[in-house]
Amino acid sequence: MVIIIDYGLGNLGSMLNMMEKSYIEAIVSADHKVIAKADKLILPGVGSFDTGMQSLAERMMIPLLNELVLEKKVPILGICLGMQLMSKKSEEGKMSGLGWLNAETIRFKLPDDRMKIPHMGWNQITVTQDHPLLSGLQDISRFYFVHSYHVASLNPANILATSHYGIDFNAVMVKENIMGVQFHPEKSHKFGMRLLNNFAELV
Repeated sequence: MVIIIDYGLGNLGSMLNMMEKSYIEAIVSADHKVIAKADKLILPGVGSFDTGMQSLAERMMIPLLNELVLEKKVPILGICLGMQLMSKKSEEGKMSGLGWLNAETIRFKLPDDRMKIPHMGWNQITVTQDHPLLSGLQDISRFYFVHSYHVASLNPANILATSHYGIDFNAVMVKENIMGVQFHPEKSHKFGMRLLNNFAELV
């Protein structure tokens, strides 16, 4: 069972609908007992970094997630803000992140002042290393992005794919059982469905 974590942020309805369309057994839950029994976890997110960390803290989810992800090695997929929260900190806020990835979340610094922030719309990804999460998605895949910040990794081995918007930025990251995508698979049609199926099928 895939549990979509409800911490007050994220397109939960859209995420659940996409899981159903992808024939993946999933539920949305904020219940610690339910989350603790998950085979896999999804950490969605729309909003600001500090709001996300504060929401997790207020629901006392941080110790639970640390236990499941770091100790029990439950696979987790962070989506957009969800991936950013996995970093150590963000230029967007003052709170510390979960710190699961050796990375920091930074604001777009674009070479052309005419380019709009946030980066919004469809964009291709470039796969930089093979991984089951991206099976069948090499170099032909377009995903839907909405973000003003991106995750700058301090460990190149954690980068699975990049995208380009004025600069190259990290679109997909991984560290053992911890995975994150900067785009929204729930808005990315067949490519998002394929990625979510890949995640659901991971051993």
